[in-house]
Amino acid sequence: MIRSLKRKFILLAMVSISLLLAIIVSGMNIINYNAVVYEADEMLALLSTTPESLPDFRRHPIPKHMSPEAPYEARFFSVLLDAQGNPINVLTERIASVDRETAIKLAAEALSEEKGRGFVGEYRFCLVRENQHSRIIFLDCGRKLHAAEVFLMSSIIMSLVGLGLVFIIMLVFAERIIRPVAESYEEQKRFITDAGHEIKTPLTIISANADLLELDIGENECLADIRQQTKRLGTLTNELVYLARMEEQSLPEKLELPISDIVQETVGSFKAIAQSQAKELVMDIEPMLSMKADLKSMEQLISILMDNALKYSPEGENIHIRFRRSGKTLLLSIKNKSTTPLEPEQLKLLFDRFYRADASRNSSTGGYGIGLSIASAITAAHGGKIQARSENGTELEMLVSFPI
Repeated sequence: MIRSLKRKFILLAMVSISLLLAIIVSGMNIINYNAVVYEADEMLALLSTTPESLPDFRRHPIPKHMSPEAPYEARFFSVLLDAQGNPINVLTERIASVDRETAIKLAAEALSEEKGRGFVGEYRFCLVRENQHSRIIFLDCGRKLHAAEVFLMSSIIMSLVGLGLVFIIMLVFAERIIRPVAESYEEQKRFITDAGHEIKTPLTIISANADLLELDIGENECLADIRQQTKRLGTLTNELVYLARMEEQSLPEKLELPISDIVQETVGSFKAIAQSQAKELVMDIEPMLSMKADLKSMEQLISILMDNALKYSPEGENIHIRFRRSGKTLLLSIKNKSTTPLEPEQLKLLFDRFYRADASRNSSTGGYGIGLSIASAITAAHGGKIQARSENGTELEMLVSFPI
């Protein structure tokens, strides 16, 4: 139990921290990249005032947050194009890494994007209209883009290192954190088991005394009621003890079982009950399937689901039982019409202890609201999953899956 809670706690903590770090790292890098783009666009706007040379800073002052040396450090070039897109003038004096042919090629790529500004490789460009001509000014952003890339990689590496450290801390302290919860849960299960054994003795005495009284005074309605309620309480006690044992996943040694035959035989034992209620069992069971399981537990699981389907389906309706293999999974489906409308919220609660979707109906059928809890515990003990589904609120399908 502690080991299972520890795994879940570590998984939840790591997923939460990973999402938080992903949001922080993404936000920081988006802001950093946008800052590079914003600064480049500001510089291009400044250069576009006098595209053939450096701007006259007396007429076009540098923004306050920009370094006075920034325009002189900028590496840029421009290409003047006519209305047909042919190059008229190419200026590359302010950059050493780009010649005339490269500048014309980059201008053609920028013009094909049909945007006023953007990136071509590591060059940020802007399009400026000059009468009938178009001038494309390019600014070299290689160093800043490389710095942004380094920042991205550094932040990712630091985040992964941080996640690793958090994981180590979780491994060390997780058990201490969840131990009080796990111990409380174990104490509850131990209480149910101990109380169940203690209750059995007085129940046996009550039943025996009822038999003795019947010998003295004969059959009596009160004695019959005592026997009935004693039997109900004994059954409930046994089920609670069994549920506590199953939740510990303390099964006997699992054996390879012909599970198709077991499903066929267990479902078949309910045919008489179904006929008495004018119901028909429609079976679609794939033969020759097997799995490692505990025989009594599997029989009880199928019996619980069949009993539930028969109790809470209208008379004259069919109950569909399907068992098949799907890939590396065995699927058992039991579907029936429901006597009461089913809401999505109810489906999530069906496997809770003592939950009853229709309390009055359950009391008349003698249920305790614990059968599906036992079915869930048996399924979990075999490494499987169980879920309740309803497409339209009028049909209920119990779907159980087991890994092969």
